Amino acid sequence: MLRKIQICLCFCFVSGLLYEISLLSSSVFSYLPVAQHYLTPEQVLNLGKSIIFLETTERLEPPPLVSCSVESAARIYQDRPIILFMRGLTNETALDMNTSYAAFSLLSSMKNVFIFPLQMETVFQETPLLQWYNQVVPEQEKNWVHVSSDASRLALIWKYGGIYMDTDVISIRPIPQQSFLAAQKSRFSSNGIFGFPARHKFVWDCMENFVLKYNGNIWGNQGPFLMTRMLKTLCNLTDFQGTEDHSCQNISFLNPQRFYPIPYPAWGRYYQVWDKSPSFNHSYALHLWNFMNRNRKVVEAGSNTLAEKLYKTYCPTTYEDLIQNAKHRDLPSPEDAE
Repeated sequence: MLRKIQICLCFCFVSGLLYEISLLSSSVFSYLPVAQHYLTPEQVLNLGKSIIFLETTERLEPPPLVSCSVESAARIYQDRPIILFMRGLTNETALDMNTSYAAFSLLSSMKNVFIFPLQMETVFQETPLLQWYNQVVPEQEKNWVHVSSDASRLALIWKYGGIYMDTDVISIRPIPQQSFLAAQKSRFSSNGIFGFPARHKFVWDCMENFVLKYNGNIWGNQGPFLMTRMLKTLCNLTDFQGTEDHSCQNISFLNPQRFYPIPYPAWGRYYQVWDKSPSFNHSYALHLWNFMNRNRKVVEAGSNTLAEKLYKTYCPTTYEDLIQNAKHRDLPSPEDAE
């Protein structure tokens, strides 16, 4: 009798585990709030190796570049959860498939994409950032959108591990390294993309330095400058030669060609027509420098720009639904032309 009970309990446990795994592989987030769905952010994050994106503005409609970034990651990392945290969402927000927010329907149709509210107080629990968050006054912060994003990405990667990516990064092939920083140029690290296993000491040290050296008036002080000064405490940074990567103790410092083959002074080249498109053979992803795009250049169907070609190749659903179809919707009907 005891043996039968043990077998029954074992069967129930395995069935429950398989059910939760099946939810991860087939769950489609067709509407929000996320709290009404089966999986919580912690359940997805605890599966490990997540690709994390953040939206720290209040906007609810992901623009095409954000959608392309998420879609490209979902296609490149099909065996990993892709999570978009959005500050504008709450557990009371309800968006269904018929909403005018087209990107939600698009991203929700991807089996490994999850969209959750970004609840910073929860994210900062059990980290050095919580005290800072409780004391800071966002309305008085000059760069709050950027600073809050800098903090959130550190806390999430420290707690759960995985890869953080900015929402203007288009993935083109898998990143093989687990612990890495991305060089924007020689001797200078970005924080627009980085990856570490959970509870990595470097990330904890970055959070402590974030609080200790906090100055929200200096753009990047809690972002790329933080990563760079912390990396310099571990290694003597030198110039890159060719396309080789550097190693700093147990951290890979990846060549600028991996993510920044087009440097920020030349960011506009993504929106230009090239005689011959670059191969990007040495790159894992491409940072499109949206922060520099103050004139709000966008991808247009039929423009033949480099960015349009990237959309067609690495986020074809975004291109079709948000770029190509949007152009067709904007064309005047015969009745309008009269």
